[in-house]
This record gives sequence, structure tokens and C-alpha cells, in this order.
Amino acid sequence: MIYSMTAFAHLEIKKEWGNAVWEIRSVNQRFLETYFRLPEQFRNLEMTLRERLRASLTRGKVECSLRIELAQNENKALVLNNEYAETVIASLKTLREIAGEGDISLVDVLRYPGVVDNQAQDLDQIGQDLLEGFEQILADFIAMRGREGANLQTLIQQRLDSIAEIAQSVQAQMPAILQWQKEKLQQRFDELNLQLDPQRLEQEMVLTAQRVDVAEELDRLQLHVKETTSILKKGGAVGRKLDFMMQELNRESNTLASKSINADVTNSAVELKVLIEQMREQIQNLE
Repeated sequence: MIYSMTAFAHLEIKKEWGNAVWEIRSVNQRFLETYFRLPEQFRNLEMTLRERLRASLTRGKVECSLRIELAQNENKALVLNNEYAETVIASLKTLREIAGEGDISLVDVLRYPGVVDNQAQDLDQIGQDLLEGFEQILADFIAMRGREGANLQTLIQQRLDSIAEIAQSVQAQMPAILQWQKEKLQQRFDELNLQLDPQRLEQEMVLTAQRVDVAEELDRLQLHVKETTSILKKGGAVGRKLDFMMQELNRESNTLASKSINADVTNSAVELKVLIEQMREQIQNLE
């Protein structure tokens, strides 16, 4: 399977500790670039997240963001440190006796640091839940890149098939084109009242045929089409290989155009260049 570098994924997480939203988006890029927007208390996860991205992707500009809303602690159970509370109350009684005035407020006792443990959020557990959520959204993200890549593969293959058909068509036309050129050359000689013996005419035709011979270019076009198809079927990170193949295909189409002596062949060469450019634009989005 081949993968597109353009994709987007969204995941919501709902737990007892609160809600979180992961988002991953990417666009085409020559190399792999990763960016993270994380809440400060979970910045320590960035290195792990970056390693997981680099283990799964090879190219693209990837942006990951996390939005999190922790649940309030008001509804959490309060844990009373009985021994410490007794110590605090005893100390307050001693102070009251020394001062000879004042009352002991139980609210003040509860507010005293260490008397009540207002169970703080377990950040380690939250971090684990976030990492599990990231694994899920990363799988969805890669799946979307795969679906987009499959669509691009279909489009590219259609154009490769068209290139193969055009090359076969030009190849089939070449005998008729050479015969047409021979008749045109003979007609030109007749107009100029030049009398050439058949052997000389044949020599001229051989030279002309050599100048306009595109058999090698057509054969290479067919070979490049087969190689590109093979790369597509192999899958994986094929963007750079396919980009190179587009250069090779374009080189052959340019040579075909430069050797053309017939309007049909010229039009075919132009159509080839259009198809190759369309593929090249799509390949820019492949990993």
C-alpha cells in the first residue's frame, strides 16, 4: 500500500479525570517534520510521541495537538489524616491556653496543610490514558493516509495505462508515417525536377528514418511504465522513486516530440507530457 502525506484525524477521550481531544494533521513535505502543541503538565510526553511518529511515518509535515480539560476536585473524596489532625487541635488548644483567648475553628483545622488530602489527579494514569488515545488516533491517521494513497494510486495507474496506449499507438503508426515521408520526399524531388535513382532515394529514406526513429524512446516509455507500475504495487514510501520515474518519462516524451515529423505524433507527445505532469502533481503528495 502507498500512503498520502495529506491526512487529518480527530479523537475525543472521556475519562473520570476529565476530557481530552487529540488532533493530527499533515501536509506534504520533503522530509518528516513533527510539531506538538501540548498542555504544559504533559510536555514530558513529547519525546515518546515523537518517537512513535517517526517509527510509523517517513515523510510529511505533521502537527499534533492535545486539548485537555481536567475534572474539578470538589466531588473527590476527602482523606482525613486523623493523627495529624489531633496534633493540630492539641496545638491550637495549647495556644489558646497560653493566649487566654480565642476559639478553635474546625474549618481552620481542615484548611491546615496536611490535615486533609484532597486527592490530586493521578497525572501518571492520565498520561497513560493519553498515550493509549494517541496510539488509536495514530492508527486512524495512518489508515486515512492509506485510503488517500489508494485513491492516488488509482489515478496514477490510469494515466500510466494511457501512456502505454499512446506509445503503442505511435509505434503502430510509424510504418505509415515513414511511407508518408517517402512519398512526400519523392513529391518534392518531382517538383524540383530532380531525377534520383532508386538507390539514392533509398539512401535518403534511410537517413530520414534514422533521424525520426523513435523506437528506442517508445520502448523506454513502455519500460518506464512497467517499472512505475511495479513500484506502485510494491508500496511503502515510494514518493521519491516515483518522482524519479516521472523525470525519466518526461525525458522520453521530450525526445519523441523533438523527432516528430507528423502532427499526430506531435499531439501524442504533448498528451504524454500532460499525463506525466498530472502524475507528477499527484506524486508530490505521496509519502
